[in-house]
Amino acid sequence: MLLMRFAMRTAGGDGATRAALYRAALEMAEWGEHNGCMSLVVSQHHAADDGYLPSPLVLASGMAAVTETTPIMVAALLVLFYEPVKLAEDMAVLDLMSNGRVSYTIGLGYRDEEFEQFGVDKSRRARLVEERIAILRAAWTGEPFEHDGRRVRVTPAPLQPGGPMLMGGGGTPGAARRAARLGMAFLADTTDDTLAQEYEAEAARVGVTPVGCMIPPPDSSTFFVADDPDRAWHDLGPYMLNDARAYAEWNRGRTGIAMVTSASTVDELRAGTAFRVITPDEAVATIRREGVLQLQPLVGGLPPDLAWPHLELAARAVARAGAATAPPG
Repeated sequence: MLLMRFAMRTAGGDGATRAALYRAALEMAEWGEHNGCMSLVVSQHHAADDGYLPSPLVLASGMAAVTETTPIMVAALLVLFYEPVKLAEDMAVLDLMSNGRVSYTIGLGYRDEEFEQFGVDKSRRARLVEERIAILRAAWTGEPFEHDGRRVRVTPAPLQPGGPMLMGGGGTPGAARRAARLGMAFLADTTDDTLAQEYEAEAARVGVTPVGCMIPPPDSSTFFVADDPDRAWHDLGPYMLNDARAYAEWNRGRTGIAMVTSASTVDELRAGTAFRVITPDEAVATIRREGVLQLQPLVGGLPPDLAWPHLELAARAVARAGAATAPPG
């Protein structure tokens, strides 16, 4: 199966280039539903030179409109950069229009520029996130409640009782404990497997049944499938490097972050594991072994006409892997 993530970075793109990338993202979402895509993931950051997606609910809404069954995840949703009552309304409407297919990994945020832009005190972010989650949950009951001394009632209520699925994200013991304490699954962005112990211990301490904890393996990769990997690295490598450099710069000083690389050239990037170009046979083997290929079809502003052939090869690998494991008859 395929997992497709969209961050919508593009270095130096003009409006027409960016518009084409957004059209392609919707086309790829619709295509993915019929070609082995198990999940669509949209991300969020702000004030980025490369235009990183700042409005994930808007893109998720577009994807929900062109699909019928594919799950969509916003990862991560930076809840501190929204007015929480309006956010609760928007998420409730998206829950209705997607038939409950959109879930959210809640992130604290870590870039100083974003906290400054939205006037949020970064030193209070952990406490503020817990408060925001409580507001969302109260809003989704459909009943009146008090917020900042005001009477608030959010209507309509979401499709799912209690609201859409919320998961905790992050890479610290505090993040793991917060997710457990609030009865949420935890999706780590680091490879530190001690976070699972923190999660389980906190759940036991507060008497909450743990929902689940996922720690990415150290060799987590974003894949492209190509008949000629050398040619693919030549064509796609600069776009992968755009993404890798920007992500590494943002995460400077943070250790163990999954798929962050110090590579400064395409050759160095190729020698690592953050991005991998594999043959169709290798893709089939990876799917059989791991169950999923993680893709970023438009990585770093990759032009859609370069991206589509690699998506098609990935879909054929899914079909081959499924045919090999299907029962006879």
